[in-house]
Amino acid sequence: MNQQRMPLFHALQQFSVNRPISFHVPGHKNGNIFPEAVKQYFHTLLKFDMTELTGLDDLHAPETVIADAEQLAADFFQTKKTFFLVGGSTAGNLAMILATCKASDKVIVQRNVHKSIMNGLELCGASPVFIAPDYNEAVHRYNNPNINTLKRAIEQHPNAKAVVLTYPDYFGHTFALKKMIELAHSHRIPVLIDEAHGVHFSLGSPMPPSAIKLGADIVVQSAHKMAPAMTMGSYLHMNSRYVSERQVAHYLQMIQSSSPSYPLMASLDIARAFLANMPPKAIHAILDSVDKVKGALSQTNYWSIVTADDPLKITLEMQEGITATQVASYFEEQQIYPELATHNQLLFIHGLAPFTEVNRLKKAVKTVNDQLKNTARHDTIDIQGLFTEKVQELALSYQTMDQLQTNYFPLQDAVGYVAAESVIPYPPGIALILKGEVITTTHINTLFLLREQGVRMQHRYTEDIQVFINIGLEEGEEGS
Repeated sequence: MNQQRMPLFHALQQFSVNRPISFHVPGHKNGNIFPEAVKQYFHTLLKFDMTELTGLDDLHAPETVIADAEQLAADFFQTKKTFFLVGGSTAGNLAMILATCKASDKVIVQRNVHKSIMNGLELCGASPVFIAPDYNEAVHRYNNPNINTLKRAIEQHPNAKAVVLTYPDYFGHTFALKKMIELAHSHRIPVLIDEAHGVHFSLGSPMPPSAIKLGADIVVQSAHKMAPAMTMGSYLHMNSRYVSERQVAHYLQMIQSSSPSYPLMASLDIARAFLANMPPKAIHAILDSVDKVKGALSQTNYWSIVTADDPLKITLEMQEGITATQVASYFEEQQIYPELATHNQLLFIHGLAPFTEVNRLKKAVKTVNDQLKNTARHDTIDIQGLFTEKVQELALSYQTMDQLQTNYFPLQDAVGYVAAESVIPYPPGIALILKGEVITTTHINTLFLLREQGVRMQHRYTEDIQVFINIGLEEGEEGS
């Protein structure tokens, strides 16, 4: 197929050139009804903000330009079917789980998955079987489960309906996914992959291989994270003999808006064309730029750079006593915004084009160095004890949780109770405490230290936590 084509974008472009008169939604009427004070910022985009008019197709029943755009994406990514997503990878993660799993089904799932995976499991009422990630001493964080842990989980739960994994992780770390996929497939279990951070892997070497190429059944990618697509623009790719394409389409139309954004969908068409037509010399220029950015960021004694499989992910690991959140705030004071700060690591994401302000970055690093000379040191957080059980299930099923009463307890008094809500550092959106999990001393101590060091939490109340009561667990029973 001609990968230079952008059928959806060009259809919208031609439609706007014809100066259409709108007696339909949306209410801004092709951008003509909009506050004058801000109109100049939105005017061009609003001309593309259409609805399902003749010639513009329908995302939920595509036949013409959207179907053509999705087929071009499937051709480039080498899939049997690619769906455009307007609800982010969250929509794709929900749909792939709902299409694969039913109430009480066992699902083998990596413990450090994005919250949307857990929400999907709760929505369908499945019973997650968690496989713990290994702690990577080289990078001082949890990465991925190993194949022996997966094998053990499959042996214990041979009737599992799916294996759900994250590849790569937020920091660009990959693992031997192909062997895990082959293991699951040998038991006729489909493998669902959250590849939110890997849309650019289809560019080929030196990028890691995509989970699509490695044989996964369903792969969800956030186009907007690494490619030039608008925020929330994502893809769901299928290459499965086990999961029904019709079921996935059914749940996508349930989960996503019935009025999807045309500018967003057009950006997915554009992002695919951008990736498909990137020449090798452009990739070489990007890699040269990455080296220059790393060189600028290396001019310090307060952190070191951690290598990643994805060359576009640049992680700074702080020296003992320095917090990544504090360093992030110093960079932000100079209008330089990293992607993510954990307690000890700061993530910078390089784009798919050369970075042009290296000198400004060097000056910022020098300023941060000067500020850190007078910054108080903090305690080091030890997270190695978070995932002690290699294969584990929730203390309660989602069906049981729906029937129970809850109450709010002060955090320090909640140890031994079962959490009725998740506590999620965000980003990256991976739960420290899961709903349905027994709260441990390690959980609470880690939570207090993370909060003290400025890590943001998606947890509505800062001093207490919602727990299930009267469930037969001994009150105050302390976890490890």
